[in-house]
Amino acid sequence: MKFAKYMGLALLIILIDQSVKLLVHFNMPMGELGEIKVLGDFFKLHYTLNPGMAFGVELGSAYGKLFLTGFRLLAMGGIVYWLHLLIRQNAPTGLLICLSMILGGAVGNLVDSIFYGIWLNNAPFDAVSPWFHGQVIDMFYLDLWKGYLPTWFPLMGGEWYSLWPIFNVADASIFVGIFTILIFQNKFMAQAPKYTSNT
Repeated sequence: MKFAKYMGLALLIILIDQSVKLLVHFNMPMGELGEIKVLGDFFKLHYTLNPGMAFGVELGSAYGKLFLTGFRLLAMGGIVYWLHLLIRQNAPTGLLICLSMILGGAVGNLVDSIFYGIWLNNAPFDAVSPWFHGQVIDMFYLDLWKGYLPTWFPLMGGEWYSLWPIFNVADASIFVGIFTILIFQNKFMAQAPKYTSNT
């Protein structure tokens, strides 16, 4: 019963993520022409496609996307197994919620990768197949910072940089889940059941 509850949370995140993506796809022009300013230039709705991983990172070969999608499938299976194991061990509720959020976000982006190349015809022109080569729809644009890093700044100094992530509901769910685990890991460990040996 507990497993169904946490899987239900993951499913809710998937449904919200997919609904927002499809609303954007069918109602917004891509790029700057369809951009909607929500909070001035700081927060905008901006329809764009992400062919690779987070922040647009791509794997080099024609089969890199297949490898990435396969890895996501394996990771999703691992998260489901780990979640089930932690539920059986009465792990803290906060940790289980975080894992459900990560799972929901991972599956949300996986749906794009597997199906959107066929359903929405958004696979790159050079993809070996539209299956498993769909591009992830991103829409939340935060223009956090643009500026020059002084030359004394380690490794990156002496250059102009922009910090403007574009992400979706799934990305946000994964980020919040991971960030919360990192922040509250000591609390989660303290709440974890203690096992004692009878020998």
